[in-house]
Amino acid sequence: RIPLYPLSNYTFATKEIQHEEDHSVRERLQRLQDDYEKHGIRKSVEAIILVHEHSHPHVLMLQIGNSFFKLPGDYLSPEQADERVGLKEKLNMKLSPERKTENGIFYEDGDDWVIGECLAQWWRPNFETFFYPYIPAHVTQPKEIKKIFLVHMPPKKALSVPRNMKLLAGPLLEFYENVSRFG
Repeated sequence: RIPLYPLSNYTFATKEIQHEEDHSVRERLQRLQDDYEKHGIRKSVEAIILVHEHSHPHVLMLQIGNSFFKLPGDYLSPEQADERVGLKEKLNMKLSPERKTENGIFYEDGDDWVIGECLAQWWRPNFETFFYPYIPAHVTQPKEIKKIFLVHMPPKKALSVPRNMKLLAGPLLEFYENVSRFG
């Protein structure tokens, strides 16, 4: 059983802009290739965070610009061995409130993120945009693995979103056969 809490249980604020590393898909794929040559396969993690609104489950997702949507998460550093710990760090960076100190900006410790089950595992076989839920038979060295985890939200939580992004709660039913909008 997955506990879902109403969206109204959560408070939302904004924080400093977090720029995307790449300005285009081409730049992102080139960086992937450069990183692959240095470190090998890239590991990425993303979170499916569910809330309840209007008697229906909703998925929290980030909107960047007018038409790009993504689940919270990112790629892990090559040294990061534990995917769940890495996902907590990424969630803290993207969604936890920040504190400014003399030594810089720190993100509040998100110990209340409960990283649950791995729901999906996707493979990028080449330096292209396509991911597959399996490694194609002809591929011996995939370039990236992306794991998607269910994140159980606490009953109440404060979330802060970078000013250049929006945090949207999309009804689960909108994802069905809607690749053109959500990818």
